[in-house]
Amino acid sequence: MEEYFDVLDERGNYTGRTASRKECHKEGLWHRATVVFILSSDNKRVLLQQRSANKKLWPNLWDMSAGGHLLAGEFSYESAIRETREELGIDITLADMESIGATSSETFEGPIINRHYNEHYIVHKDIDIADIKMQEEEVQAVEWVDVEDLIQKIQNDYDGLTKKIGCWNFLMKYLEIKKDR
Repeated sequence: MEEYFDVLDERGNYTGRTASRKECHKEGLWHRATVVFILSSDNKRVLLQQRSANKKLWPNLWDMSAGGHLLAGEFSYESAIRETREELGIDITLADMESIGATSSETFEGPIINRHYNEHYIVHKDIDIADIKMQEEEVQAVEWVDVEDLIQKIQNDYDGLTKKIGCWNFLMKYLEIKKDR
């Protein structure tokens, strides 16, 4: 089934137009996405997913807990809830989510021009990996990673991670602020 997204202008304003995923990525149209980081209740571990080998962008690399595009007419929190359920089989609610801000990002990879306005959420949930039901087309593995190990990967030029620099920076800033409180 073809997915359609709300098209935004370069400032993030709605244009009144929708376009398919294919059109957005071929024409470089701005659209919205959500980012979900699931942290352990003590903020010492982050649940990461390894992207499927079949993904067009960043195959086999480790990524945020869940995330994806907003469907046309969808709010960011709805997308975060939907994507977390689809990709990991984990149910979260709006009450579970803490909004930590937004970024824009542009990725140019072969014929794909991916222009996003990303909204970032933190969810604290201690999850047993055995209870996760991965969406095979999207995710090939999940793993709890110690925050200190993740910081090392980021400092080593995102070793084994997607180069979603803005997303990782938001997570690091969140952890830095929480560590000082």
